[in-house]
Amino acid sequence: MNIKPILKNLSRRKSMHKLMKTEIDTKQDIKLLVDTFYEKVKIDATIGFFFTEVVQVNWENHLPKMYEFWENIAFSTGNYKGNPIEIHKAIHIQHAMNQYHFDHWLRIFLNTIDELFEGDKAAFIKERATSISTFMKIKIVYN
Repeated sequence: MNIKPILKNLSRRKSMHKLMKTEIDTKQDIKLLVDTFYEKVKIDATIGFFFTEVVQVNWENHLPKMYEFWENIAFSTGNYKGNPIEIHKAIHIQHAMNQYHFDHWLRIFLNTIDELFEGDKAAFIKERATSISTFMKIKIVYN
């Protein structure tokens, strides 16, 4: 897969958002959020290795699932089918995750939203991400 056109399009979309933050209104907004977030995560010194070494994520499969997950959070589409807790428990068995990993994930995610978007939907997604991170910590780290 040639990712150069994808990166060029992502760069163009991010440039447009730098000029003016917008509300999260569409699936394309969710896609921008998810793509930008994972662009950061892949190279992050604290949690990037979970994606690049521990799991070796197949991005062509993973990203569409994440678009559906966050689109469901934002717009109640019902499109996401999956069990994130079980998936993360399996990762935890491969390499232990701790509170700092979840807090760091959340920090990157919230910062990405703040860089790109504003408004009620952005605030709602940030609240849900915080709840999800807390729930995951309880179920995986402290269980």
